[in-house]
Amino acid sequence: MKQPVFTGSGVAIVTPFTSDGVDYAALSDLLEFQLANGTDAVIVCGTTGEAATMSAAERARTIETAVRTVDGRVPVIAGTGANCTATAAAQSREAAALGADAVLVVTPYYNKATQRGLVRHYQAVADAVTRPVILYNVPSRTGVKCAAETYAALSAHPNIAGVKEASGDFALIQKTRELCPEDFYIWSGNDDETAPIMLLGGVGVISVAANVAPAAMAGLTHACLKGDFVTAGRLQLRLRKLCEALFWEVNPIPVKTALALMGRCREILRPPLCEMEEDVRERLRAVLAEYGLV
Repeated sequence: MKQPVFTGSGVAIVTPFTSDGVDYAALSDLLEFQLANGTDAVIVCGTTGEAATMSAAERARTIETAVRTVDGRVPVIAGTGANCTATAAAQSREAAALGADAVLVVTPYYNKATQRGLVRHYQAVADAVTRPVILYNVPSRTGVKCAAETYAALSAHPNIAGVKEASGDFALIQKTRELCPEDFYIWSGNDDETAPIMLLGGVGVISVAANVAPAAMAGLTHACLKGDFVTAGRLQLRLRKLCEALFWEVNPIPVKTALALMGRCREILRPPLCEMEEDVRERLRAVLAEYGLV
């Protein structure tokens, strides 16, 4: 039986930038902040990490920095998806060689593969590595949605660990849990759906909100893992306003702005992303103050 890559709260960590590159010192500080506050896994070079605007060399050094800083204390998972199967496989092999414990592979965007194409894509990536592969279903970003039957077909592959589910489709999640074996694990991909997804058998979250509130997200997921869904429900509701605020503009603009307001990194986003509208920034600052984060 396959073991989960992690259970609990995994942070989809931002990539701090300087005016001309990645701020690796700030990245190390952010990682230590996460580890000190109970985060169970670190996910680098994902959507929240602005990987689409990073060079291959920057991605490699970011993975290396995370692996070195974390030093085995929690799993490091690298985003390696692409809309070209060969590229996704090559990036996954490189991440494994750099020491990543697992890879996170988004559905191919823009190409809009069929379900049969998705099965072939993921099988090819999983064949290329010896590390666990976590699928990533986020149709709002990619224009492609995995079916539960696709998950069932992929669950037989020894290197496919499960899925980060960010479709918002609870019927899909229920059907996936029914069709797939117990060792095909589900992680919430939406902070505001963490408790309900874990109630349906999920084992944790890959979280944006954990960037700014790691202890709170860890507490929420750990309550779920203990079966204490009364406490988990209360924590989920307590975090509602923060989770909502972090998506007032497209991710990761609000969360990187929040970290800058907290003094944890510079507010540098790479085009085509840009700074928040000033009125939205002030509303975000007010929410952070409500949670004692600024």
